[in-house]
Amino acid sequence: MDETTKPSKTQKKQVMAELQALGERMVALNEGQIASIEMPDFLREAVLEARDIKSHEGRRRQMQYIGKLMRDVDPAPIREKISQWDGQSASNVAHEHAIVRWRERLLADESAITDFARAYPGADLRQLRTLARNANAEHAAGRPPKSFRELFKRVREIMDDAAARAAENEP
Repeated sequence: MDETTKPSKTQKKQVMAELQALGERMVALNEGQIASIEMPDFLREAVLEARDIKSHEGRRRQMQYIGKLMRDVDPAPIREKISQWDGQSASNVAHEHAIVRWRERLLADESAITDFARAYPGADLRQLRTLARNANAEHAAGRPPKSFRELFKRVREIMDDAAARAAENEP
């Protein structure tokens, strides 16, 4: 093998740092997620053991050890599984933000009901209008936000149903 195809020392260190960072990401997962990732038992044991180490220096050494063990494992499936979870998490957060934005619009403006009806045909507009009015009245009277929460739940149900129907219609 000639010298031009061998990775440099810097490249090797960069790969090692990436593997160690992936190991740290694995340690941050919950036990169910760790169990669902396909990896050798020796690596799984090292990851689970790192979760129990409280000492900063001990944890640092364990993370280095995990990085060393990762050299003998194909990291692609692990990265893929973690990125799937990250993507789901990001999309869930975006979905929750969309629900909150719709609730705020419905509370702030009566005409937002029409926009909601266009976006989500088949929604019970009378119920949404009533919940929005009741929530505003509760807020003005300083009462507990029962209708406010119910409006959020109802908007979530409508949006989730629409998303499920859209997923069923995809090829």
